[in-house]
Amino acid sequence: MKGEHTTAIEDEKKNGQNNYDAASITVLKGLEAVRRRPAMYIGDVGPRGLHHLVYEVVDNSIDEAMAGFCTSIKVEINQDSSIMVTDDGRGIPVDMHPTQKKSALEVVMTMLHAGGKFDHASYKVSGGLHGVGVSVVNALAEWCWVEVSRDGGVYRQEYVRGISKGDVKKVGLCKDTGTKTYFMADKEVFSRVEYKFDILASRMRELAFLNKGLKIILIDHRVDKKLEFCYKGGLLAFVEYLNENKNVLYNKPVYFQREREGVDVEIAIQYNDTYVENLFTYVNNINTIEGGTHLTGFRTALTRSINNYITKNNLVKNGDASVIGDDSREGLTAVISIKVPEPQFEGQTKTKLGNSEVKGIVETITNEYLAEIFEENPSVARKISEKVISAARSREAARKAKELTRRKTALDNAALPGKLADCSMTDPESCEIYIVEGDSAGGSAKQGRDRRYQAILPLKGKILNVEKARIDKILSNDEIRALITALGTGIGADSFDPTQLRYNKVIIMTDADIDGAHIRTLILTFFFRYMKELFEQGRIYIAQPPLYRVQKGKSEQYAYSDEERERIATQFGRENITIQRYKGLGEMNPEQLWRTTMDPETRTLLQVSLEDAAAADHLFTILMGDAVEPRRDFIQENARYVRNLDV
Repeated sequence: MKGEHTTAIEDEKKNGQNNYDAASITVLKGLEAVRRRPAMYIGDVGPRGLHHLVYEVVDNSIDEAMAGFCTSIKVEINQDSSIMVTDDGRGIPVDMHPTQKKSALEVVMTMLHAGGKFDHASYKVSGGLHGVGVSVVNALAEWCWVEVSRDGGVYRQEYVRGISKGDVKKVGLCKDTGTKTYFMADKEVFSRVEYKFDILASRMRELAFLNKGLKIILIDHRVDKKLEFCYKGGLLAFVEYLNENKNVLYNKPVYFQREREGVDVEIAIQYNDTYVENLFTYVNNINTIEGGTHLTGFRTALTRSINNYITKNNLVKNGDASVIGDDSREGLTAVISIKVPEPQFEGQTKTKLGNSEVKGIVETITNEYLAEIFEENPSVARKISEKVISAARSREAARKAKELTRRKTALDNAALPGKLADCSMTDPESCEIYIVEGDSAGGSAKQGRDRRYQAILPLKGKILNVEKARIDKILSNDEIRALITALGTGIGADSFDPTQLRYNKVIIMTDADIDGAHIRTLILTFFFRYMKELFEQGRIYIAQPPLYRVQKGKSEQYAYSDEERERIATQFGRENITIQRYKGLGEMNPEQLWRTTMDPETRTLLQVSLEDAAAADHLFTILMGDAVEPRRDFIQENARYVRNLDV
C-alpha cells in the first residue's frame, strides 16, 4: 500500500524533469490593466487584497516545496511595512527566454500569465495555476526587487510599479539556491498599507500543515515578533491542532494517502464528542471553502463505510432511525488535501472544485482505506459507530423542534416571533436586524430605530452555549428558536438556506461590559457553528455603542474609547465637565441610542469576517468549550490588551 504512493518530486526525477530553465517559462500575454483594475486580480484593494499580495509571492515558494526543491520559507514584515519573502528553492531562471529575448526573471515578473506552471514539465501541480501571481504583485508595488541565487551566482533586478529599471545584473557569488522577493505595496492603489500579523500567521500555519516538514518563518520587525511553523505530521498535526481542546473519541487520527490517475489524495480524520462537523478541504493548497467533487466523494464514502460496518456488526436496534450523511459527520474533524494537475474551479469565489473524475477517485480511495482501518481497529470503528447511531437518534428527536423554526414557504407576520419588532420594508437588501441584549435596551432600540428598514429582536439573558449542546437541545431553546425564525434561513444541512435571509445586515448590539461580551460571544458561536455562510457573505456585524458621554454645559460629545474621551475632555478644557461611563445600552434614551449607535450616518459597525476558519474554530473551542486550562492560558496571554474592564 505504501509503495503505491509516488510523490511529485520522485515522478519528476524519474522522468528527467529536473531541468528548470528559461525554456520552462511559458508566456500567454503581457501585463496589462492590472493597475487600472486591481480588484479583478486580487479581489479588492482593502485589507484582504493587501494580504493577498503576500500570499501570491509565498505561493511561488510553496510550488517549489510541492515539487520537492524548497524546505524553508521566510516572510518578513519590515518597519516600513514592506515585505520580504525568501526561500531556498531552485531560484527563478535568469537566462534569456527563447522567444521573449529577455531574462526569464523579467518575463516572470513583468508579464501576465508567464510562469513555469502551464506545461507540467517544471511543476506537476501548482497552487498558482493562473500564472498571474507574482507579476500582479509587482504591478501593484510601489517598488520591488528580486534577488535570485542559482548556478553559482546571485542575480538581481529592480522594478517600479511593474516596470523593470534595468537588465538583470549579477551582483555576487553563492553556493546555495533560492529566491528573495522584496516589495512595497503601492499607496496609490491601497488606501492603507497595514499588515495584520495574525492574518498572515493563520495562512502560514495552514500552509505548513499542508506541506509536511516545510519550515515557514514569519517575522514582524515592527513589534519584534516571530513565529516558526513546521509540522512533520502534516495533516495528522492539523487535525490534532483543530481538536486540541476537544474531547476526542480515540487518540490518534485516522490517516491515509494514495495517488491514483495522477491525483494525490491525503486525508486525516478524528471524531470528538461535540455535535458539529468541522471539515476543511484543499486543492493544491487552495482552501476550497465551497467544497466540490472531492468533498462529495469523501462524504459519500464516509457514510457508506460507517453504514456497512454498523450493518455487518448488527449495531442498530429495531426502531432506531437509519443513519444518514449528517449523522456520520456529527463530531467529525477532518482535513482533505488533494493535488490535481489540472484543477477546474467553480462557484462564486472560484473555490469549488469541479473536476468530475475526482469524485470517484476520492470515493474509491476513502472506501478502501476506511474498510481496512475499521477491520484492523475495531475499537475505533465501534466508537465512531456509536457516535453516529446516537446522532441519528438525536436527529429524530429534533425533527419536530426543527419544523418549528423552518421558514414557511409563504412567511407572514404570524409566523414571526412575538418579541420581534419587524421593519415595514420587505426587500432584504434594504433591511437590517439588531439582536439586542435584554428588554430594557430592546425597548430603547424599538423606540429609537427607523421603523422602515430596522428590525429589533431582544434576547432575554444569555442564550444556550451551542458548543456544548446537541441540535435537539439547541432547537428547544426559546431564544435561539426566535433568532432562527426571525432570520428566516432555517437551520441544519437539510433546511439552512442563506439566500432566504430576511435582512442584509445582522447586527449584534450588547452592553459594553463583561456580561455583554459573553452574550456577544455566545451569539457569534451559534452563527459560526450553524450559519457560517453568513460570515463568508459579510452579513454579521457588531454594533459599537459609545463608552462615555462627555458633557460641559449644554455641549456634549460621545467617546468610543479612553483615548477619545481624553481628547474630548482636553478639547472642552477639562473644567466643569461631566463624564458618564455607559455600562448598559438601557442607560441611553432612544434618541441617544439612535444618534450614537443606530443612525447609518453616524454609527460605527464592526464587520465580522473569518480570515481563517481553522483559527476561528480553535478560538471558539478555547472560549466556549469544556477545557478550562486553555481558556485560562488565553485570558492570561491577552489580559494586557483589555480596555475598559467592568469592575
